[in-house]
Amino acid sequence: MLRRILLASAGAMALAGTAIAADMPVAPPPPPPPLWTSFYIGVNAGGTWGNNNSVNTATANLDPGNGLGNEAVYNVASAGLATTNISPQTTAFIGGGQIGYNYQFANSWLVGIEADIQGVSKNGPTTLFNQTTVIAGEALIQSALASKSMDYFGTVRGRIGFLATPTLLVYGTGGLAYGGIHSSTLIGQAIAGAPAVPNLYSAFGSVSNTRVGWTAGGGVEWLFLPHWSVKLEYLYYDLGSVTYGLGPLANFNTGGTLFTLGAPVSRTHFNGNIVRAGVNYHFNWGAPPVVARY
Repeated sequence: MLRRILLASAGAMALAGTAIAADMPVAPPPPPPPLWTSFYIGVNAGGTWGNNNSVNTATANLDPGNGLGNEAVYNVASAGLATTNISPQTTAFIGGGQIGYNYQFANSWLVGIEADIQGVSKNGPTTLFNQTTVIAGEALIQSALASKSMDYFGTVRGRIGFLATPTLLVYGTGGLAYGGIHSSTLIGQAIAGAPAVPNLYSAFGSVSNTRVGWTAGGGVEWLFLPHWSVKLEYLYYDLGSVTYGLGPLANFNTGGTLFTLGAPVSRTHFNGNIVRAGVNYHFNWGAPPVVARY
């Protein structure tokens, strides 16, 4: 009898414990980890074009004062003609790679940092022909060439963005920009119909160095597969201005006497626009939560 009473009590307690456990609240599963918090690496390609294509050349008249014929008139004409503005073609293809880190916070916001570098396709020089008014039956003719290009372009930028959906990011970006720039100017002149000064004379100058400036822009990025995203981005950049001197624009007569002399100096500004598309691989994509089953 005692055994039956004990067994009955144990069964009642087990049923009561089961009922209490059923009434206890069940903790919800943990939220999924942020999808965007990760290091990433990728490639990009696109195009660039300049905001200011001009290569401006100013030439000072250094009249030698020899008093030979129309020497004074030709010095003024030569310097005036060599003060010119040429606009080379600056549209080019770019392609390269990027690396960065994203941190997602407050569910729908993201901050990050990105560094990238691209090669830039080459552009040919632009030629400008001019001809002066005839001076005493003679004409001063000029041919001028200028080139302007970047060999490479890179940035180190911050990013801040908002997640329009869990997988679609809209962001702004800005920071440091740098690039390997090149510009050159060639001016050639000749006096037609002047046997005493029959030679073509010219001046050339160039600059090639690395410039540092700033950039700003924005874009959209879409996580379309685990670990993979695509982006479309616009950047404006400004690497500042460069000034470089050309050699002396000197014309000698057949007797070796200096007839005209000018000192050309060129100046141009490297700023412009970039539109590019890219693909990124994300290393630490958040895994979906694990739901325990019993």
